[in-house]
Amino acid sequence: MPYDRGMRVVLLGSPAFALPSLQGLIDSEHEVVAVVTQPDRPAGRGHATVSPPVKELALAHGLTVMQPERVSEPGPVEALRALSPDVLIVAAYGQILRQRLLDVPKRGSLNVHASLLPRWRGATPIAAAIMAGDAVTGVTIMEVVRALDAGPMVAAVEEPISDHDTTGSLEPRLAAKGARLLLEVLEPWARGDLPAVPQDDALATYIPMLNREDARLDWSLPAVDLWRRVRAFDPWPIAYTTWQGADLRILEAWPLPGNSGTELGTVLEAEALPPESGATGQTFSVQTGEGRLAVLRLQSAGKRAMGGIEFLHGQHGFVSSRLGA
Repeated sequence: MPYDRGMRVVLLGSPAFALPSLQGLIDSEHEVVAVVTQPDRPAGRGHATVSPPVKELALAHGLTVMQPERVSEPGPVEALRALSPDVLIVAAYGQILRQRLLDVPKRGSLNVHASLLPRWRGATPIAAAIMAGDAVTGVTIMEVVRALDAGPMVAAVEEPISDHDTTGSLEPRLAAKGARLLLEVLEPWARGDLPAVPQDDALATYIPMLNREDARLDWSLPAVDLWRRVRAFDPWPIAYTTWQGADLRILEAWPLPGNSGTELGTVLEAEALPPESGATGQTFSVQTGEGRLAVLRLQSAGKRAMGGIEFLHGQHGFVSSRLGA
């Protein structure tokens, strides 16, 4: 059969980033014969079992859902082979795919990756682009190979990063653009009319999976770097420091020039915020390795999130104390 219309598709994805791609495939002329996602996991303070967002959308449309611990094991591979898919679509699935799985689809496999490859291969490319201060990122549609995010590129689309973007605000824009691009290129790629271009491995950069310790703010870094980290770690794992032995989450910040002559991590008196911060009024700042970090919003353990000036007024002895000490 010609690979142009009505292909049998399996989507592998788990988080919200994959939802636009799945919905686009559902609404297309192609048939989604199965959705593969991660197993349900306990989450939150109560450790209640939570399903991946992709599973919920798939079940709402009556699709077959598979949740193997490891999709490349013989059992899941044979179950997918029995479905006779033409193509596998991967969108933030979260597992390395072995060759025996990649051999299942008749035409091949495509990955919707949230960066402009070969920049930012790896698990958290959106956060990586923000932390690096990139002005532009994007989405790349690439063929899947066994090496991490190293497959030939079919197409890419750019997306600017603003000074107020966080991972949480940038991800849905990239997900939507990636889904549109996927649907644009899927048929011509399957017909062989859109050849993939090899990546330049010499230009590749990598970002590992983030963990909570990565989000601990190091006050010896420049304020600009810390500001980028606050944005990159929103909504997870959330940038934090410590005060009086307890965690203090830094939810929103802005870098300020100039040093106070005090020790790193010292809390400084409140001052007016510059217009470019997007905030009004005053807040406190913290001395960093270069410049000061104004804290716009924060949250102490077990308390609600609040503005910096509100927190300052409620904490005796906070000014001149050291964070992270």
